[in-house]
Amino acid sequence: MNQISWLAVPTPDTAPEGVRKLWSKAEANLGFVPNVFRAQALNGEQFLAWWNYFNLLVNREGHLSNAERELMAVVVSGLNRCVYCAVSHGAALRGYSADPQQADTVAVNWRHARLSAREEALCALAEKLTLRPAEMTQSDLSPLREAGLHDPQILEAVQVIGMFNMTNRISSALGFIPNAEYHAQAREG
Repeated sequence: MNQISWLAVPTPDTAPEGVRKLWSKAEANLGFVPNVFRAQALNGEQFLAWWNYFNLLVNREGHLSNAERELMAVVVSGLNRCVYCAVSHGAALRGYSADPQQADTVAVNWRHARLSAREEALCALAEKLTLRPAEMTQSDLSPLREAGLHDPQILEAVQVIGMFNMTNRISSALGFIPNAEYHAQAREG
């Protein structure tokens, strides 16, 4: 296996039992174990805590659609130039949107993508909160409300954006490499 992190990566023999169970579940559901699961498993308890919150925000039924959460993930990851997350969540966005061109465009510059007013409002929030968080004001929520988002949806959007900013920094700081499988996912459509 090629290097997937600049730190040591546990093997199935050295990873904690809870981590191995998650790896097995990922293998069964995805057909591979995401490299981020392997790389962060060095601190197994911390990884599992991160995964539980990440999974709650991104993969479970929530106030926003899966496509909307992945859209924000791709915007944040593109702005932060996080290769791992832009590639892996670009694959997820392609799958949810069934529009590979839109997902690839969003990763580079969301303003050039064909988006609804609601999607544009979410992307604008993701951009400002990522690049200029200290400049956030109450008026930044107005476009979201005008696009039909309610307070629980806005809170979830902010939490997802915050999660991806944190995850981007971890992945970039430690040189996480995306799985090859992500590059080909959901390309037909």
